[in-house]
Amino acid sequence: MSTNAFLNPVTTQTWTNGRHLVRCVKVIQETWDVRTFCFMADQPVLFFFKPGQFVTLELEIDGQPIMRSYTISSSPSVPYSFSITIKRVPGGKVSNWLHDNLKEGDEVPVHGPVGLFNAIDFPTERVLFLSGGVGITPVMSMARWFYDTNANVDMVFVHSARSPKDIIYQRELEHMAARINNFSLHVICEKHGLGESWAGYRGYLNKPMLELIAPDYLEREIFCCGPTPYMSAIKHLLQGNGYDMSRYHEEAFGPTPPEIRAEVKELAAEAADAPDVPLADLHQVEFVSTGKSIRVAPGETVHAAAAKLGLHIPKACGMGICGTCKVMKTAGEVEMEHNGGITDEDVAEGYILSCCSVPKGDVAIDY
Repeated sequence: MSTNAFLNPVTTQTWTNGRHLVRCVKVIQETWDVRTFCFMADQPVLFFFKPGQFVTLELEIDGQPIMRSYTISSSPSVPYSFSITIKRVPGGKVSNWLHDNLKEGDEVPVHGPVGLFNAIDFPTERVLFLSGGVGITPVMSMARWFYDTNANVDMVFVHSARSPKDIIYQRELEHMAARINNFSLHVICEKHGLGESWAGYRGYLNKPMLELIAPDYLEREIFCCGPTPYMSAIKHLLQGNGYDMSRYHEEAFGPTPPEIRAEVKELAAEAADAPDVPLADLHQVEFVSTGKSIRVAPGETVHAAAAKLGLHIPKACGMGICGTCKVMKTAGEVEMEHNGGITDEDVAEGYILSCCSVPKGDVAIDY
């Protein structure tokens, strides 16, 4: 008798980039100020994503809608759920709210997954993971994926933490290193507190330390994530030692940098002082569902057009990274300079990111 006769068909949905309602099923205290939140759908859903990608949570805090993006820390090798790991930040409105309020059983709308920073699009046989603080989450997802799938990838995992009590996933990392010989773990602590024992590396990752940890680092694919000063120091170190930076990848998602915010304000001021644009040079942006339309000057985004009409298209990063502002374009052409917040499949279907899409002529948007 055929083996198939003993198998029952299972009807399961597959996760696609878009808005989904998920339920928190578990909260794990990783360190004193870091928690992991695990999510599932009410009906079986295969949450496949590329390790390193992120999702955007749709929240309401103090009566105000807020979108915030977080890297998925779990691996798609555990397919019926996904997790995000969040550090409580002093004064952090969203992170503190999640720590204080999100509990098992709560439902949350989530958008994604998206992101160019992932281990699937850059296959390699030797990899160096570099992380600082909670920046460990995307590279942990990658390491878990390689570990769970028994991938023939030689991994060197280097994590920098403030102190021993701040090491996220410490027991799991040590377990992985003890189980397979292609996973080399190195943890660096900036300092250690009174009564804390620490026999590992101390201080900050530098060239002598890196050469001791991974003598062949110049030949490895590097994935890096951490605070901006950490990533800047890593890039400076690598560039100064002849590393091929085309093989260096970093998680670019984060709050809009101050210099970009300043540039946006400057551009807005210039636009206010600019002379009137001839009518023939204006492009019409029509929002089909609401029946509203407006003419915009060259260089203005679809999102700006919507805002002028009082239409609120959800947005989080404003840089084409998070994918929150995705809308369907039904007519016309735009120039879209995104940073990984939309898939090629979505673009082929006609979707755009309104925050970074500039009309090249008259366009129609299904919104």
